[in-house]
Amino acid sequence: MISSKPGKQRARFYQAPLHAKRKQIAGHLSKELRAKYKKRSFPIRKGDEVKIVRGDFKGKSGKVTKIDCGKMIAYVEGISRKKVSGTEKQIPLRASNMIIINLILDDKKRIAALKRGKEKAKGEQSGQ
Repeated sequence: MISSKPGKQRARFYQAPLHAKRKQIAGHLSKELRAKYKKRSFPIRKGDEVKIVRGDFKGKSGKVTKIDCGKMIAYVEGISRKKVSGTEKQIPLRASNMIIINLILDDKKRIAALKRGKEKAKGEQSGQ
């Protein structure tokens, strides 16, 4: 049984093994992608184009340059701050604060995962 205590839920979320954390770094799909693939969210990957919807960088978009599974954060191209020393530092962002605009589909497994959702949705419609 899963606990209903928020503290235990947060602990389970942050102490999850890396293979589980990878799936938790998922962002919502844009309306166009949601209609096309019949999925609400999908794991973010390096190269995906995202739009930031919360925080200081709201409204900006760019490609994902790096994903840190351990910290459960993603880095987006062009989202950076100038340090006191003058160097640029990329800002880490949570996947829940971005929407996926464009997916990288060069991986067969990723395409299959998207199609699974589409087939599932078709089955539900025909079964009614």
